[in-house]
Amino acid sequence: MENKFERIDSIRVTALDEILGKPFRVLDDGFVRVVDYMGADESIVQAARVSYGKGTKKVREDRTLIRYLLRHRHTSPFEMCEIKLHVRVPMDCWRQWIRHRTASVNEYSTRYSEAIDATQTTRPDAWRLQAVSNRQGSEGYLDASQGKHLSEQEALIHHRARGIYEERIGLGVAREQARKDLPLSTYTEAYWKIDLHNLLHFLRLRMDRTAQIEIREYAQVIGRELLARWCPVTWEAFQDYWMNAVSLSPAEQQIIRTLVEGGKAAAAGTAETLGWLKRGEDGTLRLHYERLEFEEKLRQIGIGIPW
Repeated sequence: MENKFERIDSIRVTALDEILGKPFRVLDDGFVRVVDYMGADESIVQAARVSYGKGTKKVREDRTLIRYLLRHRHTSPFEMCEIKLHVRVPMDCWRQWIRHRTASVNEYSTRYSEAIDATQTTRPDAWRLQAVSNRQGSEGYLDASQGKHLSEQEALIHHRARGIYEERIGLGVAREQARKDLPLSTYTEAYWKIDLHNLLHFLRLRMDRTAQIEIREYAQVIGRELLARWCPVTWEAFQDYWMNAVSLSPAEQQIIRTLVEGGKAAAAGTAETLGWLKRGEDGTLRLHYERLEFEEKLRQIGIGIPW
């Protein structure tokens, strides 16, 4: 019987093959490296055309199709691509990372092996201050002269905690118990396998300027050094339509429409009606998260704040 199916060869990406196994340094002692991958931009197109039909290939080029899929959030074809990474990351950062439950994970076991003898350290000029408008974020830095004292304390804590841990191990205490007082700055390692659809979701959240700086640095390396080599068309579209695009709620559209048609005073009046411009007794605007986010969107697209 004649074989009706065309031969499908494994897709390889030269730019990614060249860095397989190469660690990209992150923070002071972390890294990310590609262990293996399956598929590439071509795999997304191949999967999409199964559902769209053969005629699509004559109408759209691959790049156009991929950009269309991401622009309209048709993400299932991106699940045809997978990548496996080996990461070395501080435990407090890993806690945020592991919340993305759409990956397959195998982490270094400190019940089976001794804890990695490395901790993330903080430079005197890198101690961040608590943000006023974002309870889980930071803004600005502590003065380096004060930070120097904190960094010295940090070094003492790390040294003492490691010494106690090694003393327990030396006395024969079980590794699963000896580890319990190690600081969250201790590095761990893991293999992390994820499909491209869910990787894009991870990067959209963790590359955002509001993400914690430490995990943002890992996300930036994964995006700019790995994804950009692996699926360059997808990476370009992801930046255009997910990272650098601006979405507007009906209220935000209403304010902009009023700004265009009636000017700043009219736009401020609309915001006032929406309850965005309530003021305290001293006349300053009260904290309003939706208004603050909208103001950031206006800055991004180069429109002056109308109040």
